[in-house]
Amino acid sequence: MERSDVRTKAMAARSAIRTLAGVEEEEKNAALEAVADALMDGREEILRENGKDLAAGEAAGISRALMDRLTLSEERLAEMAEGLRQLCRLPDPVGEVLELRELDNGLRIEKVRVPLGVIGMIYEARPNVTVDAAGLALKTGNAIVLRGSSSAFHSNRALTGVIRGALAETSLPPEAVQLVEDLDREAVRELMTANGLIDVIIPRGGAGLIQRVVQSSTVPVLETGVGNCHLYVDRAADPDMAREIVINAKTDRPAVCNAAETLLVHREWAESHLSGLCEDLKRYGVEIRGCATTRQRLPEIRLATMEDWDTEFLDLVLAVKVVDSLEEALTHIDKHGTHHSEAIITEDAAAARSFFTGVDAAAVYHNASTRFTDGGQFGFGAEIGISTQKLHARGPMGLKEMTSYQYRIHGNGQVRV
Repeated sequence: MERSDVRTKAMAARSAIRTLAGVEEEEKNAALEAVADALMDGREEILRENGKDLAAGEAAGISRALMDRLTLSEERLAEMAEGLRQLCRLPDPVGEVLELRELDNGLRIEKVRVPLGVIGMIYEARPNVTVDAAGLALKTGNAIVLRGSSSAFHSNRALTGVIRGALAETSLPPEAVQLVEDLDREAVRELMTANGLIDVIIPRGGAGLIQRVVQSSTVPVLETGVGNCHLYVDRAADPDMAREIVINAKTDRPAVCNAAETLLVHREWAESHLSGLCEDLKRYGVEIRGCATTRQRLPEIRLATMEDWDTEFLDLVLAVKVVDSLEEALTHIDKHGTHHSEAIITEDAAAARSFFTGVDAAAVYHNASTRFTDGGQFGFGAEIGISTQKLHARGPMGLKEMTSYQYRIHGNGQVRV
């Protein structure tokens, strides 16, 4: 029986695991540096292939947000290369002894970080994920099988080709990085059910993709999440600070998961400052969808619907609601949030503490933009995604989140009696 593309590439990735286990940190870093250099050397070909995806996306009428995520440029390639170089400067977590104990019988037990194994990555229209995921996997001794969307096919194939070509000149096996080129949905199903070949699946994309993977995968899933992120402007918020944070969180790059989607404003603060803030946002091209109280101040804006409070717009759209208290803000976030990133703007330390303890999210901010929820910004180098679940990993997943652990027991002839 002929093997499928998925099975063939998963087997090739698994064959690389033992080789990766014997590679020293200096060799991994040299390989990542080689990949970073190759990205810049091959930028003309990569951007030419990316152009094919952009042309197809434009013809298909895909959204502005997806086009932004799909687009590569020399600047973005340079950022991807720098992300790999940042990984080189970070310590390799593999082999770190987390705990050490000696039992009364003389057994010495070590709890040691080890790679996850073979990672299956399923993602949408984000060619940067190809490089970030491969870099994180290689630094931590994992192999990876990538399955991107058809909208980024040419970009992903070009990037994977550059990565594998660079690895061929190093001590790391090119087989450690695989791209599934079969774009049929059956390939995704096969990847999600490749127990014994794939150790963990990581989905990255919209809510629909993530839920399909979570519900259908028989391989364990490290769930990343969408970002319906909230900013709460408290009654004690500094007006200038609030303006800067809100504008940054919404407009800096609206098509990413850590951009703010809903603004909650305390009624007392709103009475003096909300109209001016909304006018500032409109000058940045933001469409305001407000509650009834917001519309009393700005009658020309659209009335927010129940669906708006649950929507990750990924665009220059912001839902605005006036609340009577911090408790009401927390209740709204609990009902509509996605456990990604939430922020409070206030000069009241007690309110900030209540917000931190009252919000269930991977990242919670006081007087700062949600745009910082990012592996690079946290000092992790590249990231493989933002986990909004609570098991194994939460928040930006960097090198340590790409590992598990193993107990290593050293004896001198002990037997159990």
